[in-house]
Order: sequence, then C-alpha cells, then structure tokens
Amino acid sequence: MPIAVYTLGLAVFALGTSEFMLSGLLPPIADDMDVSIPRAGLLISAFAIGMVVGAPLLAVATLRLPRRTTLIALITVFGLGQVAGALAPSYEILFASRVISAFACAGFWAVGAAVAIAMVPVDQRARAMAVMIGGLSIANVLGVPAGAFLGDNFGWRSAFWAVGAASAIALVGVLTLIPRIPLPAEKPQLKRELTIYRDRQVWLSIAITALAAGGVFCAFSYLSPLLTDVAGLDEGWVPTVLGLFGAGALIGTVVGGRIADAHLFGVMLSGVAASTLLLVALALFSGTAAVAVTLSFLIGFSAFYTAPALNARMFNVAGAAPTLAGATTTAAFNLGNTGGPWLGGTVIDLDLGYASTAWAGAAMTAVAIAAVTVSLRLHRRTPSRVVTTSSAEAARKEPSLQGPSLQGP
Repeated sequence: MPIAVYTLGLAVFALGTSEFMLSGLLPPIADDMDVSIPRAGLLISAFAIGMVVGAPLLAVATLRLPRRTTLIALITVFGLGQVAGALAPSYEILFASRVISAFACAGFWAVGAAVAIAMVPVDQRARAMAVMIGGLSIANVLGVPAGAFLGDNFGWRSAFWAVGAASAIALVGVLTLIPRIPLPAEKPQLKRELTIYRDRQVWLSIAITALAAGGVFCAFSYLSPLLTDVAGLDEGWVPTVLGLFGAGALIGTVVGGRIADAHLFGVMLSGVAASTLLLVALALFSGTAAVAVTLSFLIGFSAFYTAPALNARMFNVAGAAPTLAGATTTAAFNLGNTGGPWLGGTVIDLDLGYASTAWAGAAMTAVAIAAVTVSLRLHRRTPSRVVTTSSAEAARKEPSLQGPSLQGP
C-alpha cells in the first residue's frame, strides 16, 4: 500500500474530527448560542449538506486540475473554516462556517479517494478505502472524545481551534508526502463521466449508502443527551463513550476492509443488518447505562465494518468515472448524515424522547437492507463489470507513483 494512501488517511483524521465532534458539543453550543439542542443539531446537518452539494460540484470543477494542487488548496480552505467556526459570534455565522468547511472536506474526500483508488490494483480497492476510512475511525477514537473533553473543560471553541491545528499538520503531510500526479494524456470528459448515472446500480448504491449512514447517525448525533438524560450517565462519561464508539469504528473498518474485497455483498448485508438490530436494542434498553455504553461500541463497529464495502461497491459500478464515483460516495454518505440528524431532531421535537432517535435510525437501516437485496439480485442477473479508466491505469503504471520511496511498510 503506497505511503501516500496512509497520508490521505492522516488528513481524513482532521476532516472526520470536525465532522463528528459536534455530537459531543451540542449542549454547550446550544447554551452559548441560545438555541435548542435540535437546532444545534442542524449544525451537523449543515456540514453534511455542504458535503452532499460540494462533493459533485468540486469533483466537476477540479476534474482537469492537478490532483496534488487541488488537495493542498482544499485542506487549506478547510483549516480556515475551522478558524472561522472558532471565532463565530453568532449561530448563523457558525452555520455558514460549517457549510464552507464541508465543501472543502467533500472535495478532499472525492479527489483523495480517486487518488487512492488509482494507486492500487482493483482487488485492493476496499483495503485502500479502509485506510482512508481508518482516518475517520481514528477521528472517532481520539478526535471526537478529545473535542468533547476540550469543550467540557475549555469551551466548545477550543475544539475548533484544535481541529484547525490538526488541519495545518495535515497540510504539511500533503505537501511533503503526496506525489505530483501527472495528468492523463487523454483529458477527462465530463459528459462521458456523467454517463455513470444511467446505471440503476449506481442509484441503488447511493440509496444503500445514504440509508445505512443515516440510520446510524440519526441516533449517534444525539448520543450525548441520550447518555446523560436517558441512561443517567454523568457528562464526564460522554468523551469515554464516544471513544468507545470510535474504537468500535476502527476495529470494524479494519475487519470490513479485510473481508470486503472477497465478500462485498456479504459484508453489506451482515453489517447493515447488525446495525438495525443494535439500534433496536438501543431504543429498548437505553435506560440502562451499561447496555447503552456497550451498544455504542457495537454500533460503531457495525457501521464502519460496512463502510469499505459501500465505498468499493460504488467504484466497482462507476469505475469508468473514478473522481465522480468518489464524489458520489461522499455525497451519499452525507446525504444520510443530513437526513439522519434531521429525522432525529424531528422525533425529539415531537416529544418522543432521545431514545426514539434509535427507532427512527433502525427504520432507515431496515430499508437499506431491502435495497442491498435488490442490488444483489440485479448483480446476479447482470454482473457489473469492474471498469478502470485509462488515467487510473496510467497512474498505477507511472513510476513516480509506484516507486520504492512511496511504498508503505
């Protein structure tokens, strides 16, 4: 695995920390900005909306630009967005900073995923994506609990400053370790890449990803008040439980990444089914602290166990357009991350309680299971051909990308 892929995973750590740390910061943000917790939860949706819109737009806008330069520009804008969030004097400005940061994050994910996929053989795609998603998992293990700790002890703005510093470190990594990737001899054509959206398997993959992610984050976005108000835990326990969720996510990513290349649909079906059952259990037994804590770990595992397979599936059915495939996967995940918190906030506003977010999430993942089943049946009738573009092939053959100096251990 090229070391550049691990560098991308390191950058994703900063991106993921910013995306998910608000789950542990909603109460202090709500108090400081004088808004309700459901309205503060919309800041999570704001980031996700920015990812949904930004991923395809920036993928198209940067299609013919040098990949390394694009990554440098995007991580820089992302870092500045964190600084703007830390300084935000009002809820509206904080909301806007989240959207801007999300645009940059989405573009980095889309371009970074295409770069990672281009540097490995077809049968290692899930493992390459697992490395990038591993950065997201480590963000949940370390970054999100650290953000909650900083917010609890030094104010929620300190968490934004910390992510800004992490972004600066990521920028140094991209500058020093990501190689200059030559543009392909044949320039990408937007019209040709857009043809991937004629494939119903692409749309099924979008639906599966959005529902699977949305179901989990419908509950996860409000995990902090659920733990304190329903399970009866002290606020000091929240960073620890978020860390357990992240530990489960990291282990799930590693296991799923190892298995998914050989058993793609098996991982998707088993992972989404497990998430459904675990969310139902959380809805039923969230009043028992020990059970809620244990289920937080297991839900993290099931959600991220599925993630490498969901990413690889999209690249398999849309491999003729790797940049748009990466952008589409990013948009799909964050479509779920938008809809999930919104649905969770809606059921809370209906006075159904924080535990109801787990019921709503389970309903979303149940629909995802049905979509995976439909996709599998179509696949068996007309197996999708794994396609790679000439640019991807050229990237794998390019000595500057595969030379000994860029190989990982």
